Amino acid sequence: MPPQNKTMKTEIYTITDPVSQKSEIEEIASLLKKGEAVAIPTETVYGIAADCFNEEAVAKIFEAKGRPSDNPLIVHIAKTEELYSLVKEVPESVKKLTDKYWPGPLTVILPKKDCISDRVSGYLPTVAVRMPSHPVSRAIIEAARVPLAAPSANISGFPSPTSFTHVKDDMTGRLPAIVDGGDCELGIESTVISFATEIPTLLRPGAVTYEQLTEVLGEVKLHSAILNPLEKGATAASPGMKYKHYSPTARLRVFKGTKEELKEYLEKYPDIFDHILCFEGEEDEFSLPAVTFGKEDDPFSQAKRLFDSFRELDDMGAKRVIVRAPSENGVGLGVCNRLYRAAGFSFILPTDGIIIGITGESGSGKSTVCKKLEEKGFYIIDADKLAREITDKGSPVLKRLGEAFGEDIISPDGTLDRRLLASRAFKDFESKALLDSITHPEIVSRCENTAKMKTKEGKCVIIDAPLLFTSGLHLICHKTVRVFAPEEIRLQRILERDKITREEALLRFSKQTEEAKAAEKADGIINNYPPFDIDEEINKICPSGIRIASQLN
Repeated sequence: MPPQNKTMKTEIYTITDPVSQKSEIEEIASLLKKGEAVAIPTETVYGIAADCFNEEAVAKIFEAKGRPSDNPLIVHIAKTEELYSLVKEVPESVKKLTDKYWPGPLTVILPKKDCISDRVSGYLPTVAVRMPSHPVSRAIIEAARVPLAAPSANISGFPSPTSFTHVKDDMTGRLPAIVDGGDCELGIESTVISFATEIPTLLRPGAVTYEQLTEVLGEVKLHSAILNPLEKGATAASPGMKYKHYSPTARLRVFKGTKEELKEYLEKYPDIFDHILCFEGEEDEFSLPAVTFGKEDDPFSQAKRLFDSFRELDDMGAKRVIVRAPSENGVGLGVCNRLYRAAGFSFILPTDGIIIGITGESGSGKSTVCKKLEEKGFYIIDADKLAREITDKGSPVLKRLGEAFGEDIISPDGTLDRRLLASRAFKDFESKALLDSITHPEIVSRCENTAKMKTKEGKCVIIDAPLLFTSGLHLICHKTVRVFAPEEIRLQRILERDKITREEALLRFSKQTEEAKAAEKADGIINNYPPFDIDEEINKICPSGIRIASQLN
C-alpha cells in the first residue's frame, strides 16, 4: 500500500446488535447528518458511507479513497419505497427482481432524478441503488433518515475490505469513525444490473448470479467488460469496471489451464514467479510459497476469501504471483471478474512463453546485454528501433512531432532530424512529457502486440525498453531486469557512441531520473561494467528462460 497522509482522529464503534446498541447507531447517524463520511459494514464488503444528497459529504468519500471522480457510487437505502425518490421510473421488471433479492447483494441502475448529483452518478444520467441486508448498515441508514452513497472502504484500486481489520488498516486517520461489524458474509461486491438499456445488462457479477437474473427477467445481456478490459474511451457505467481494479501490490498473472498443466509450466519456468495463489488443499503440491482463496468446487468460498488472499500476498512481500483461473459459472463469474481485473487481464496459457523486460539508463550497456540474450535464443523487441520506425518519412507520428516541436525538425528529404528534436524535447520536463505523449502510445502498442504474439508461439521474449516502467510496459512482463553501470562509465560510453558533448549527455541523463528511480523496483539487476563477467550476470536473471530460449533456437 502506498504511503498516505493520515491525520484525522478515528473513533471505533463495535456494533454486534443494532437493537440493543441503539445509542451507538444514533451516534453514527448523527455524524452522517453533520456531513461526515463513515466506514460501515455490509454483507458484501465494508463501505464508506455519506449522505448522498450532501455534495461536501460525498466529496469526503472521494478524498478518503483517492477515487477518480468519474467512477459512479452506489446509493444504499433501507426501504424499497426509497427507490422511487431517487429514480424517474421503476419498471415492473425491477419490482420483480427487487422483490426477490432485496435486501441483498443486488444493485439496480436506472435513470436518475435531479436530486442525485453528478458527483454521485459519475456524471452519468443514471444512478445505482441497492438495499443491503446487513442489519447494522440497514439500522444506520434508517437512523440517518437519508440514502447513503457508499463505495468500498479501501484505497481506490486496491483490494476491497472484507473485515474490520482491513478497514482499520486503510482508513484510520482518514475518517472520523469506523464501525466494526465483524467479517463480511459474501466477500465480493454486489451484482450490478442496468435497466437503462433496451435489454437489462449485467455490468458487474456478484452473489446474485447471471442465471438467477435470467430466471426472473428472461433475457439479460452480459457486458463485454465483465471478463475483458473496458474499451478505450468507454465510460464506466458501474463501479468496478475500470481496467485494473481490486489489485494487490504484487503483479498477478492468471493461468488458464488444469492443475497438471500449471505444474508443468512452473517446472519449465521455476524462476519466474515467487508466490502462487491456489485452491485449498493444493498448497503442498507446488514448490512456491502459497496462499489459498477457497475450494475449487465452491465459488462462494472463493468469493469470501479472494480479497483477503490479495492482502495476505502483500503482507508476505509477494512480487510476482501466478493463480489458476477458477470456473466462470455461477458466483464464479463474479470471482473471475475481480481476479481478472486485479491481474490487469494478464493471462497465461500452458503453451505460452515468457516476457522479460529490460531497462537501463543511457550508456548502461543494455543493448550489449540484449544482443547476448539474442545469441542465446531470445526474441528481442527493441523499443528504440520501434521509436525510429514510427517516425519514418511520412508517418502520422512524424507529422505530430513537427506540429509540436517545429516543422524544421523534418529535413527537406522528409526524414526526422533526431538531433534537433532531441535538443528541443530534452530541454525541460514539459517538452520531454510532450514527446512521450506523442510517441509512447504507439511504441507501447507495438511492443505489446508483438510480445504477446510471440509468447503465444511459445517463444521467450525480451522487451528492450529504456522507459520500461514509466511507459507501463513492465506490466506485461513476467519479470523485469535493470542493467546498471556507474554514471562515469555510462558517460564515457555515450560520448564515444553518439559523438555528443558532455553537456548534452548530462542533460540526457537528467531527464531519465524518473525511469531510473522506477527501475530500482526491478526484479533483477545486471551489473554491466568491469570487473563483472557479463555472461555470469546474465545467467542469474532467468536461467530457465535462457535454457528454453536456447532449446527453441
